[in-house]
Amino acid sequence: MSGLLDVRNLSVTYGSGAGAVPAVRGVDLSLDAGTKLGLAGESGCGKSTLALALLRLLPKSARLSGEILLDGEDVLTMKWGRLRAVRWAGASIVFQGAMHSLNAVQRVGEQIAEPVLVHRQGTPAAARKRVGELLEQVGLPASRARAYPHELSGGQRQRVMIAMALACGPRLVIADEPTTALDVMIQAQILRLIERLVSEQDLGLLMISHDLAVLADTCDRLAVMYAGRIVEEGPAQDVFGRAEHPYGRALSSAFPRIGDPAARLAPRGLPGDPPDPSALPGGCSFHPRCPVSLDSCAREDQPLREAGPGRRAACVHVGAGAADGDGNTGDGRDANEGAAR
Repeated sequence: MSGLLDVRNLSVTYGSGAGAVPAVRGVDLSLDAGTKLGLAGESGCGKSTLALALLRLLPKSARLSGEILLDGEDVLTMKWGRLRAVRWAGASIVFQGAMHSLNAVQRVGEQIAEPVLVHRQGTPAAARKRVGELLEQVGLPASRARAYPHELSGGQRQRVMIAMALACGPRLVIADEPTTALDVMIQAQILRLIERLVSEQDLGLLMISHDLAVLADTCDRLAVMYAGRIVEEGPAQDVFGRAEHPYGRALSSAFPRIGDPAARLAPRGLPGDPPDPSALPGGCSFHPRCPVSLDSCAREDQPLREAGPGRRAACVHVGAGAADGDGNTGDGRDANEGAAR
């Protein structure tokens, strides 16, 4: 049975002068109404490309394959008229950087009302009433509809963006770094607001961030993306606290734990950067940065495999892959240290 969103074997390739550049490679994701899925990873791992692909907002140079099923209907095969109807009304996006997403010379109320009018969901008078209701839902007085973006704080602008995303009553909301550049107190308020709206309106939420701690605190499930692929997926607290993939562990360990002297005195990080999509390494894309990689990791890519109840990870040290092509066995975190490089 299909959920609200089912992404099946999605690949996105950009055309360039140097040839095809794979940005998303064979991604599978699912999301039900009333649930929250977090998507984590460093900059350049393909998170925003995946988000834009869900509503076909990518440039013409992008080539997509696979399936994106929204309520069972494939977004990739929709005709233009149907796609316009689905955007805003079926699914909407909250972009990062509200000041750059809002029209600086138009009152915010007019911008929130625009999708309501475009989708013919009410008269101008009804749209103005809807704007007031939406602003109050996100914790702003209806009178702020007459404000220009520069007259609002960063947190207030982000609330306006959320109100705009909800304007046509979508079932799916995609939030791409919705708390970027906000201070920690406002960030917490925005996250609690999003959680409340998902619960009250039975929405599906796909939240994208490089911050695992934020996603673990907000989302039900968490997927970790690296070099255009999902390398780990499972319950958010499990992935954050006990990641099975070395990349997930590295992202998690980058956040110090309050009250943990080891994390405070010896903070850990991940050296280097994600690979250039136009020059991906052979085998597992993470192996050049992996502290527990084996010789076979440079030759063989790893599929997602079962890593516990409701969990998957793409690592040779997980499940059946614990016996690697070099004849070594073990979980790779201690027994294979001699083979690590």
